[in-house]
Amino acid sequence: MMKKIVAITAFLFALQTLASAQNDIRFGFQLSPVFSWMNTSDNRINPSGTNLGLKLGMNAEFYFRENYAFSTGLGFAFNHGGTLQYDFGGSYWTRSGLGSALDTLPAGVNLKYGIQYVEIPLGLKLRTREFGYLRYFVEPGVTLGFKSQARGTIQGRGVGDDAEKINIRKEVNGLNLSWGINGGIEYSLSESTSLVGGLGFQIGFTDATDDNGIVFDDKRGNREEDSKGKVNGIIIRLGVMC
Repeated sequence: MMKKIVAITAFLFALQTLASAQNDIRFGFQLSPVFSWMNTSDNRINPSGTNLGLKLGMNAEFYFRENYAFSTGLGFAFNHGGTLQYDFGGSYWTRSGLGSALDTLPAGVNLKYGIQYVEIPLGLKLRTREFGYLRYFVEPGVTLGFKSQARGTIQGRGVGDDAEKINIRKEVNGLNLSWGINGGIEYSLSESTSLVGGLGFQIGFTDATDDNGIVFDDKRGNREEDSKGKVNGIIIRLGVMC
């Protein structure tokens, strides 16, 4: 963990140095709360709760015209995921060493995912001219998420306290791709520094879960759990650009 923080800090300082040397490059930092949830391709596995997470990192904007820029960055996404409720009992999270007590889970069990990603956003920022101290912007783009850590909790009838904070890193795919759009305002504090506030949506389009379990289906018989689980989020965008 410490090595990752040092590497990202070095990258931030390098980009800051580059930005200070170029008039058409801006850099900034964000500290953005995120409400995330999960849905799946199986109508018998349903969303059952949201996570309150955080995006922390650096953004860079490369302007090719006065109000048009390519945007990117590097940062951490903490506690992304959500809770899924399984209508059928089964053997889930089989790669996490749950032990015999949790090998077989009852119908209606809730599995809560808490995933940490290292993220690289790629977008196109479009902003208006300045009205007083304000500019408005919209920013569609995609985000590449690389799994760093993953913790899980199992909640259900007959599940004890030892089913909390389980290491489920092997149950989550290493790469998560999502698309989305941000919109908001920039408030100018000076000629080069602005506060940023807005709202964003992030929708996953790849399977975040590494399915390897067995579903106990009374009608269809035991079968592999092969649903596609996707992570989505609402972002409260807070930051500063220089």
